[in-house]
Amino acid sequence: MSGVPTTDRAAARQALAALLANAAIGQFPAADGTVEIVAQPSDRDAGVISLTGYAMIFADADPDWVMAQLAPGDLSAPLTASFLHALSRRLGRSTHSVDMLASAAPLPGPPPADLGLTELTSSAGPEHPRIQRALQYRDEVRAWRGPGGVLLLGRGVAGRFEVAIEVDPACRSHGLGARLASAARHLVPDGGPLWAQIAPGNAASVRAFLAAGFRPVGAEALLSRDLPE
Repeated sequence: MSGVPTTDRAAARQALAALLANAAIGQFPAADGTVEIVAQPSDRDAGVISLTGYAMIFADADPDWVMAQLAPGDLSAPLTASFLHALSRRLGRSTHSVDMLASAAPLPGPPPADLGLTELTSSAGPEHPRIQRALQYRDEVRAWRGPGGVLLLGRGVAGRFEVAIEVDPACRSHGLGARLASAARHLVPDGGPLWAQIAPGNAASVRAFLAAGFRPVGAEALLSRDLPE
């Protein structure tokens, strides 16, 4: 176990950003069962990122308490339902799902014109349920609408750029999801990697992101603050 003081937001953000930047280019920590515990990089973001034989837990919880909840020698312990439930209760948060974490490099130029993407205005954007959800988990959210789907980009954990897509029911099973996910690689700014969190049970979404060139690097569980109804 290693960690930083639970109040050190800047150090936690730096540690997470470095972990993600390295994973995006195929450089991973040693698969020796190490569990690193750092603070939350922000009040909003808490959770677990698990790579092969390694996990980083980012939560404002006492590191000794966290380690006491993990079965020694169990490489899967940081993402088990029992641990995530205990950590969620400790933080007063909720665990929703364990997602596949995937990344892709940016692509040059604009997205294909035949997708017909139009950026939504700030006044129209929040009316879409997918955008409302994105605003709960990301900063600097931007959204584009095209015939049959919506594409969103925003900054999530440690400032990484994340993508989410929504395909209208009538337009599914025709490859539009993969095309939207690929288009996002043209829209990500700063030339950095683009990230996606995908529920493994959503096989159609998994296939779409793989077809768009996203590469699985690990798994992630985010612990959400309970939002007012």
